Amino acid sequence: MSVALVTGASSGIGAAIAIAFAESGWSVMAAGRDEGRLEEVADVSDDIATWAGDLATSDDCDELVADTIDEFGQIDCLVNNAGVLIRGDVSETGDDEWRETLTINLDIPFYLSRAALPHLLHTGGSIVNIASDWGLKGGQRAAAYCASKGGLVLLTRAMARDHAHDGLNVNAICPGDVDTPMLAAEAEESEMAIDDYMEEAAANVPSGRVAEPEEVAALALFLASETAAHINGAAIPIDGGGSA
Repeated sequence: MSVALVTGASSGIGAAIAIAFAESGWSVMAAGRDEGRLEEVADVSDDIATWAGDLATSDDCDELVADTIDEFGQIDCLVNNAGVLIRGDVSETGDDEWRETLTINLDIPFYLSRAALPHLLHTGGSIVNIASDWGLKGGQRAAAYCASKGGLVLLTRAMARDHAHDGLNVNAICPGDVDTPMLAAEAEESEMAIDDYMEEAAANVPSGRVAEPEEVAALALFLASETAAHINGAAIPIDGGGSA
């Protein structure tokens, strides 16, 4: 039995990752804040358990890891997927918005990685961080988001160098636009119809379309597999050539 702990699993990329792992024979702890939507994800497979709650502090993250161990006895892969995008350049970003973005996008992956590390070292497991192509390059009116995702990319590389000799793999996936509720929220904030927004987003991608959550999930599953054992410290774009 292999066990994956996936955060932000109530919708979008996180839900797709939880389902992909379960359908590939993994046991999954799907964590998020929306209990109702988590139950919908769990309905897809008997191999998905759920954990609903806030992960704002290190104590919360310690509790989630402990509950996963209580449920399954081990952790083989941690997928740090939970994320938030609050629009604004530096002058538009308030203290609370900055702190919320850094907490969700960077602090929580750090806390969870630290809590899960002894268990992952025991199983020779892996960490997959869902970063962003804006963690590799700048984006407009997304100062806090870019800072947090850039930090997550370098946290990924630092952990990979620190623990590669222990048999731990740590990699980051850097998606561009993905057809998720976050993208729909972007359309609403831009006061655009979702179809028009999607068409405009696709026009900015060399492949001519945005990614599907299942494509990101497939890459996460690969990075957690034995086939990817020698891939470590990578930050892999999945953006249709946008960062090429």
